[in-house]
Amino acid sequence: MTILSTMDILALGWFLSAWIVFNIAVELTPLRNHTLSHLMERHRRGWMTSMSRRAVRIMDVGIAGGLQQGTAFFASTSLLAIGGCFALLTSREAVFNLLSDLGVNSADSPAAWELKVIGLALIYAYAFFKFGWAYRLFNYATILMGAVPDRGDEMSDEDIRTFAIEAGEMNVLAGRHFNRGQRAFFFSIGYLGWFADPRLFALTTLFVLFVLIRRQFVSKARSIAASAHQLPSPPIAAKGGVNTSAGSSKPLS
Repeated sequence: MTILSTMDILALGWFLSAWIVFNIAVELTPLRNHTLSHLMERHRRGWMTSMSRRAVRIMDVGIAGGLQQGTAFFASTSLLAIGGCFALLTSREAVFNLLSDLGVNSADSPAAWELKVIGLALIYAYAFFKFGWAYRLFNYATILMGAVPDRGDEMSDEDIRTFAIEAGEMNVLAGRHFNRGQRAFFFSIGYLGWFADPRLFALTTLFVLFVLIRRQFVSKARSIAASAHQLPSPPIAAKGGVNTSAGSSKPLS
């Protein structure tokens, strides 16, 4: 006697295939050049290049700190979700009673229920590792940002640009790991359908996949990110710095 039915195995195979193929498509195939993530990676690199031209970089440090805080929030949420999964392992009867009250009857055996909960916990564990590593990479990116020399230092523009490129690449790498963690969160929503019925599991996986494809390729956010690349570069001052003039020196006058 097998723990999972044929429908369960097929639905699980569809779930894993959708997740893996989507990750490959948006990261390793030519399609990645048309994704929102790729456009934002270009903006991350452009941000570091623009930062290297600025004399005052307080704004850049604040943005980097915000990215770290957001990543830390998701990492903490992953740990809470893992704890919730362990709580579900001992709450099978209570959950089944709740599903029954909602008109959803599950024929899972105790072993099947535990297997599904462990699978959900593994998804959140994967997300935690991705968010934890992304947090560390954002920390490294902040250090590299601080290492970018000022224009007044005795370094050539090419050397300063090299530092900026390195900081940009570290920022891009951190963003990729963060995105992978978020995808795990999104697909975990589809995974929840398995607790009710494998057919619902297949449908919720399809729904999550549709949402992710739309956001990466045809969303309003992607259109904004793409159009921003058509804008001219910020004005450069005589000595190579960005013109940060805000108008009058007496803003209240």
